[in-house]
Formats: sequence, structure tokens, C-alpha cells
Amino acid sequence: MKRLLFLAALLVIIPHFQAVAGSSLPVTRSIGAPVGFAGACAKYKWLCGRMAAQQLDEQTAIALLQKVNRAVNGRIISAEDRSSSGNGDVWSLPVAGRGDCEDYALQKMKDLIEAGYPSNRLALSVVIGPHDQNHVVLVARTDAGDYVLDNLTGAVKPWRATGYTFLATQDFQSRTGWRVTLAGPRAGEFS
Repeated sequence: MKRLLFLAALLVIIPHFQAVAGSSLPVTRSIGAPVGFAGACAKYKWLCGRMAAQQLDEQTAIALLQKVNRAVNGRIISAEDRSSSGNGDVWSLPVAGRGDCEDYALQKMKDLIEAGYPSNRLALSVVIGPHDQNHVVLVARTDAGDYVLDNLTGAVKPWRATGYTFLATQDFQSRTGWRVTLAGPRAGEFS
């Protein structure tokens, strides 16, 4: 009987995990890029260009995502743009080892591309994060779905497991464009 209950529980849990892990962020129409993105695109060719890379198997891809997420989170000190660069909202690689959320995300994207992760499977995304503030994360597309690399956690999570509401995401294909996302727990408030 215990074995039957265990199997029944697995049948409930496994499809739920697969549904969480195995999905891509839904995107709809085009939208203007966030302030600061165009300047970063002009400065960093890898951000908006297509870089050739080989397809990674799932296990290798997830391991690389976790490694880069932990490494970048461990070597950058969180600081608002005004204190790290002296300016308002600037999208750049971290300055003097300090940066805010989009700076972390840019560094992670750069490191992943340099490590051979396909650039057309990486995108920045604006979410509603903790305390109802806009927050930028890096989304990595895998065959198992979209995963989020975040400066607020060392864990790489499927997008649905973050608790974030996704508002807009860099277009995986065009790279310079952005798409409306509206996915997550508060998405209905914005449609």
C-alpha cells in the first residue's frame, strides 16, 4: 500500500515539475527596449549580435549556467548605478567589481557566450521582483525550457519557479528587439 501511495505521489509531482521546468516564456508583440539597453547594445557587440556556438547537451548547459551564475554573483558587489558609475540607470558591465541587477545579467551573458553558450538562447528580461521593484534577470533557453540566472539567488531556476512576474524580454532571435512577456503571478494586472 505504501508503495502504491508513493507511486501515486510521483505521478502527481513529476508532471508538475516537468510543466514548471519544461516551458518557455510566452511572448507577444514587440515593445520598446528599456532605457539604457540601446547604449549597451552599441557598446557591447555580443549583447545584440549573433555569436556562433555549438549546441550544448542539456546536462552541460545546466551545469554551465549554474557555474556562471554562482561565479558572477560571488565576485560582484551589489550597488546602484549612481554609486558605481556616477550616473543614473546605465546598462554596463560591472564597474570596479560593483553593479546593479542589469550589470550582473550582462556579465553573466558575456561569460556564457565566451564559454560557448549560443547567444540566440540568452535574453535579458525585466521582471517585477522583490518589493514590487523592476528587476533585470538573464534568461537562458534550454531544450527543457527557460531558466533564470538572478543576482538575488545562487540557484538557477525554471522561470515559473522564480515567483517573478515577467514584463518584457529581449528577443532571442532579433537580439535588438524586445517582446511583451506578461507571465507570472501578477501578469493579469498588466493585460
